[in-house]
Amino acid sequence: MLDFLPAPLRGVIASLLLALNTIVLCSFLFCVALIKALPFALTQRIAGWLMSHTHEAWISNNKGWMNLVRRTRWHLSGLQGLDYQHSYLITSNHQSWVDILVLQYVLNRRIQPLKFFLKQELIWVPVIGLAWWALGFPFMKRYSKAYLEKHPEKKGKDLETTRKTCAKFRHNPVGIFNFVEGTRFTEGKHAQQKSPFKYLLKPKAGGIAFVLDAMGEQLESIVNVTIHYPGGRPGFWDLLCGNVRDVVVHFEELKIPPEFIGKNYDQDGEYRLQFQGWINQLWLDKDALLEQMHSEYPPKH
Repeated sequence: MLDFLPAPLRGVIASLLLALNTIVLCSFLFCVALIKALPFALTQRIAGWLMSHTHEAWISNNKGWMNLVRRTRWHLSGLQGLDYQHSYLITSNHQSWVDILVLQYVLNRRIQPLKFFLKQELIWVPVIGLAWWALGFPFMKRYSKAYLEKHPEKKGKDLETTRKTCAKFRHNPVGIFNFVEGTRFTEGKHAQQKSPFKYLLKPKAGGIAFVLDAMGEQLESIVNVTIHYPGGRPGFWDLLCGNVRDVVVHFEELKIPPEFIGKNYDQDGEYRLQFQGWINQLWLDKDALLEQMHSEYPPKH
């Protein structure tokens, strides 16, 4: 461990290790992407296997430098029952970009590597777009309400496109991730929203509803994650410097209510209100759990 070194020096070392890890494994990933592009079922299966394990290797290497700069104390609960062979929809409260690495750290090889729904336009982002495509991240095409008013024939086409994209997961387990709040928590955003929750922003139910509509029958359950940092919300530089001493994470596996599968959130008003009520109740429970976490794991500096 490098905790005897000054924090900024640890941050530089961790940054270099992260960059090296990314460059080496992305280079390999792009080579495998050429195999994936071949129109043969066997080569695509082999490429998919290599992609998944490269993704997991990248996360494992990140866990290595995280442990090197600081032996963070992990307080984990609720992980029992998660299965590498099943598909899950994972959601969490969002406080920092560190959340993503925390989730990857804890869930790596417990379930399939996490994938995010991305806007279709992002596939053209240089280098990263290719990496997302190679790793099998699902791209979705959504039309604005204004566009649909001018082109009513396009209604439902966005969901149809996403369903086709998700069809490749039908016989392959996957971990789909979505931040329900849509953005990181800050006191300013909390005040601006006039959020009724103490530790959370208002949830945006549409993202999760869209995933359930597109691939609900393929999902084993929803994994509802609650993250608390006793030392305060860390920035990414804090993680690199090894300044994240404690992380508290609770996992709750929820069965998907059957009445929420196969419904259209945009076009079914009754379902939309019902689903929003369900999500709001989850957020009330999460807020109460965060209150408990703050009591059991008080601020540490």
